[in-house]
Amino acid sequence: MRRSGVLLHPTSLPGPHGSGDLGVQAHFFIDWLVSARQQLWQMLPLGPVGAGNSPYMADSAFAGNPLLIDLQELQQQGWLSADDLVTQPDFSSSRVDYPRVKPWRMARLELASQRFFTVLPQRPDLAQEFSRFREQHAAWLADYALFKAIEEQHPKLCWNEWPAALASRDASALAAARRESAARIDHWCFVQWCFERQWQTLRERARGSGITLMGDVPIFVALHSADVWANPHLFQLDASGQPTAVAGVPPDYFSATGQLWGNPLYLWQAHAETGYAWWIARLRRALSQVDELRIDHFRGFAGYWRVPSDALDARSGEWVKGPGLALFQALKGALGNLPLIAEDLGVITPDVIALRDELGLPGMSVLQFAWDGDPMNPHLPHNHRRTSVIYTGTHDNDTTRGWWQDADSSLRQRVCDYFGNDGESGAALIRAALASVAETTLLPMQDVLGLAAGHRMNTPGREQGCWEWRFDWSTVGPEPAQRLAESCERYGRLPISNGGESYGSEA
Repeated sequence: MRRSGVLLHPTSLPGPHGSGDLGVQAHFFIDWLVSARQQLWQMLPLGPVGAGNSPYMADSAFAGNPLLIDLQELQQQGWLSADDLVTQPDFSSSRVDYPRVKPWRMARLELASQRFFTVLPQRPDLAQEFSRFREQHAAWLADYALFKAIEEQHPKLCWNEWPAALASRDASALAAARRESAARIDHWCFVQWCFERQWQTLRERARGSGITLMGDVPIFVALHSADVWANPHLFQLDASGQPTAVAGVPPDYFSATGQLWGNPLYLWQAHAETGYAWWIARLRRALSQVDELRIDHFRGFAGYWRVPSDALDARSGEWVKGPGLALFQALKGALGNLPLIAEDLGVITPDVIALRDELGLPGMSVLQFAWDGDPMNPHLPHNHRRTSVIYTGTHDNDTTRGWWQDADSSLRQRVCDYFGNDGESGAALIRAALASVAETTLLPMQDVLGLAAGHRMNTPGREQGCWEWRFDWSTVGPEPAQRLAESCERYGRLPISNGGESYGSEA
C-alpha cells in the first residue's frame, strides 16, 4: 500500500506553555493530517530530553518526557488552577527556550503532584488506577523513580559520582533511599502516570482517525540514565562506572572529524547471556506506545564505531562487530513480527545491507543525499526500492529550501539536470519523494510548509541551539494541507478510506 506522512516531534507543536505537548494541539494535528489525507505521523524519541536537550540522550529508555505533559488537562483534573497556568509572556512561539520552559513546566508538575496526593485518599478510583500503573510498569519505573529521587539530592553529578553505596547499588543503601525519598519517588511515578494517560488518549485518537504513529528508538542510551545505573553489567564500564569506550561514527556527510556521541557501549555478550531481555523489554515498551518504530543507527547492530573514552573526536575509533541477527531473532521470538524501519544511513557496508535484507526491514533514502554525481547513488529516485522509506530530509538535515539556498552551483546543476528544470528544488524534491516507487514517503513538517533556513530541528555535532524548532498555525493557512492532499492523490498515496486505492498490494 502506498502511503505518506509527516515527520514532526510533539515539542514543535504550537501551544501556550513554551513547548508543544500532548494536549489539544496534538489532537488538532491529527485532524490536520487527516485533512491533508496523510496516514502516518512520525516523531522523535518520546523520552526525557538529556544533554543539549536531545531526545536521543534520555535518562531512561522507558520513561516519557515530562515536558510533553499537557498542563491544561491537569487543570481539568483539578490538580492545577487557572492562576497556575498564567504563562510567562516571553515564551517563544517559534522555538522551545528550554532554560526557561523546563523549570516553569516542572514547577507546575510539582504543584499538580502535591494536590493529587492530597486528594488521593478521597479518590479510591484514582488510587486504584495509579497503583495499577505502578504495578504494571514496576520493572522500569521503580528504578527510574528512585534514580530521579537520588539525582535531586546530588544535582549536576553523574550517577557514578554519587556516594559509593548508591552508585554501586548496595542493597541496604537503596532500601534506605527508598524509605527516605518515598514522597519524591511517588512524585516521579505520578509524572510518568500523567504522561502515560495522556499519551494513550492521543494514541486512541490517532487510531480512530486512521493515523499510524511511528516512534523512534535510539540505539544507545545516556551514561547518566536509570538504565546504565540499574544495569552496569550490560555496558562497557570500568569498576568506577566510567565508560571504557564510547559511541560515535567516523567522518561522514555531517562532520570531517566524525561524530563523538559519548554514549556508553553495550556489552553484547552480557545481553546475549540474558537472552537480550533488556532489549526485549525496551521494544515491548516502545510498541505499547506506537504502531511502528524507526530503529536509530541500525548499522550499529551489524558493526559499531568504538571510540576510546579519552579521544577528542571520533576519528580514532574502530569498527567492532555488533550482535547481528541474534538480537533480532530474540526480539521476534518474544514480540512476534517487528514493525521496524531500519535507519541505514551513514557508512553502510555489505554486512549492514545483508542484515537489513535478512530481516526484511525497510531502509531509508534521503533525497538531499542523492546528488554526489554517482548514478548508482541509492538515494536517487531511480534507485529507490519499493520497501524503502523516502524522505526529502530528516530531523538532522536542514529544511529542503535551506539546503537548496546553501547548495553550490555544481550541486544545483545536477539537481536541475536530473529533473529537467531550473525551478524551485524544494518542490521538486517533495514531488520526487511522493512519486517514488517506494511504498512509504515521510516529509518533515518544515518542508510541507516550505520553510527556508532557520527552521532546522538538529545539526549533528552541534551541542547548543538544537531541538528547539516550533511553528504556529497562524503562519500556516489552508494551502499546505490542500497541496499535500492533491499531491498524494496525484501519486496514488491516498488512504483507502479516503478514496485511495492500494495499487500493487497483495489481495
